[in-house]
Amino acid sequence: MKSEMKRVYGITLISAIVMIVISFGINYFSNEKEQVKTINVGFIYVGDASDAYTANFLKAQSAIEKQYAGQVNIIPKYNVPEDDVEDVLEELMEEKCDLIFATSYGYGEKMKEYAAIYPEIQFCQATCSNANEKPYLSNYHTFMGNIYQGRYISGVVAGMKMKELIDNGTITTEQAKVGYVGAFPYAEVISGYTSFFLGIRSVVPEATMTVKYTNTWSNYHIEKECAKELIDEGCVIISQHSDTSGPAVACEETDRSKIVYYVSYNESMRDVAPTTYLTGSKINWTPYMTNAVEAVLLDKEIEQNIKGNVNGNDVGAGFDYGWVQMLDINEFVAAKGTQERVNKLIHEFQQDKIQVFQGEYIGVNPNDESDTIDLRDGYPENKNSSAPSFYYILKDVITIE
Repeated sequence: MKSEMKRVYGITLISAIVMIVISFGINYFSNEKEQVKTINVGFIYVGDASDAYTANFLKAQSAIEKQYAGQVNIIPKYNVPEDDVEDVLEELMEEKCDLIFATSYGYGEKMKEYAAIYPEIQFCQATCSNANEKPYLSNYHTFMGNIYQGRYISGVVAGMKMKELIDNGTITTEQAKVGYVGAFPYAEVISGYTSFFLGIRSVVPEATMTVKYTNTWSNYHIEKECAKELIDEGCVIISQHSDTSGPAVACEETDRSKIVYYVSYNESMRDVAPTTYLTGSKINWTPYMTNAVEAVLLDKEIEQNIKGNVNGNDVGAGFDYGWVQMLDINEFVAAKGTQERVNKLIHEFQQDKIQVFQGEYIGVNPNDESDTIDLRDGYPENKNSSAPSFYYILKDVITIE
């Protein structure tokens, strides 16, 4: 009898202990769930989903929303003029943001000013180069992909098409003219069209290029008109560093008696220009932005949580970490063997085997003709900054109109 009572008592005791453990576990994990850190993340956009540049950032925003669902409250601000960002920053302060991403170069000055005022908030500025300039602020960061790599490969694709035209007698080497629609004479734009042109010249050494500036990032009519003028001047390849489909439409609408092909930036234009579009490239903002959010959630330093070329509070990367991507190749238009060549070049960039800014060229500073550079020695773009820094115009082969 006593043995039976001991057995019952033992079972009862074990059951009680199990219930206590289960109850503790439920309460523990319930409390843990309640204690999950949440943050407010602001996004300042110069455009909206209708322009390709902003659309690429919105893809990163969507990735953040998906990856950190329940932990992040997104506060986006669209169509913010670069000279009117202060009011939007004030709004984000009132909405108690913990992290703010700004997506256009012109926001950089005000972003850094606010970072100095609000040291508890992390400010991440795309395309700028002022994070490592005095005053140095631990909560102000800059980032950008090494897009010159993608532009160079885009240039090789264009060069292969141009060589095909030369080889089949459609054009002569004297007609190997490239037209480029650029927004502003900034280093970012100059570096971009120079690397694109050097890609073309690696295939067609006789090629020359003419650049027209629109002095605006996003004006469909001006961009289209500039492209049309370049086509009328005999350019058989058109590309751009601007935000609308204007140049693509200009190429597609060109009379078929004229030969012209188009290379895009930020998004494929195959649907817009199915008979003239070749390829393009873009920056993938997701690797940096998702990991910056993770860093803030984990109370880590942002640069310690990013895979890339870290230089102080600035980070950049190219094909090596997936920060730069090629857009689709229009196989019906591109030269034979293009995809294989692109794959090979991407691999070489990943292995750090390509020096783009190098050759028998003299570059001239457009603001100071006494400042020149001999590219026989090479220029290591993005070595010390994620933002492009090459700002020289290649003498005798690139013309600015």
